[in-house]
Amino acid sequence: MGHQHLHNEQAGDKRVWWAVAVNLVLTVVQIAGGILSGSLSLVADAIHNLSDAISMAIAYVARRIARRPANEEWTFGYVRAELIAALINYTTLIVIGLYLVYEAVFRFIEPQPVQGWTVVIIAAVALVVDTITAMLTYSLSKSSMNIRAAFLHNVSDALGSIAVIIAGTLIILYDWVFIDPLITLMIAGYILWQAFSEIGGAIRILMSATPKDIDPQEIISRSLTIPGVCGIHHLHIWPIDEHRTSLEAHLVIEDKLMNRSEKIKDEVKKLLNSEFSIGHTTLDVESQSRECGDAKTFGH
Repeated sequence: MGHQHLHNEQAGDKRVWWAVAVNLVLTVVQIAGGILSGSLSLVADAIHNLSDAISMAIAYVARRIARRPANEEWTFGYVRAELIAALINYTTLIVIGLYLVYEAVFRFIEPQPVQGWTVVIIAAVALVVDTITAMLTYSLSKSSMNIRAAFLHNVSDALGSIAVIIAGTLIILYDWVFIDPLITLMIAGYILWQAFSEIGGAIRILMSATPKDIDPQEIISRSLTIPGVCGIHHLHIWPIDEHRTSLEAHLVIEDKLMNRSEKIKDEVKKLLNSEFSIGHTTLDVESQSRECGDAKTFGH
């Protein structure tokens, strides 16, 4: 099982590296084509494509770091390296989106000639490459926010290539030069919408927020159904990474059942694991007569 898992991780690493290499080559071609054709939307697509390559490289490094084992200095291990990478990638998407808006507005003010055929041909090649790159990382994106951030870079770039093809075609047919910055604004809007909608998840985990699919009040009410449990306070619930959640709390037990405190505590842990998928639990036991007088339900 361990050997198979390692094989899958290594196969995933290779797919990410191929995605990096393909995007770097495409970026060079797109920038050259954008400069020669005078197309801002093609240069915009190239800049976004460069961010794809960078995001993939960051994702690869983060994957390698995250697999390092826990030690006395990093007792939870390095799993959040992938979340930091995701945050970096979403932030770069926001910066890129804002930059494209800035450039598009100035292009509206001072229109530039655009060579439609060059734009269409290079954008078509880019669309093929973007699609291949997205396919390389699609399966990995399902289980990793880090790879999902890089994958979304590619998806938005593929859509950007489609938009650039449309712009180039309209310039060829109708000489609508204004369509180039208009398409750029559309690409920028999509990038910003995508980044802002996803970045919150990485921030929530890094800030140790309670996972959205867990209701703390439900945890309390379900725990109180276990015989002997009469209260819970100092409750903390936080994600270690995307797939693991930790919980710690003070568990108040009826005085007459304190001799069964370890058994009751085990029952609460089993409930948390089976109903809420919380496998890392730390519970301190208190008797009802010695319960913390000024205890808060959440936090200290």
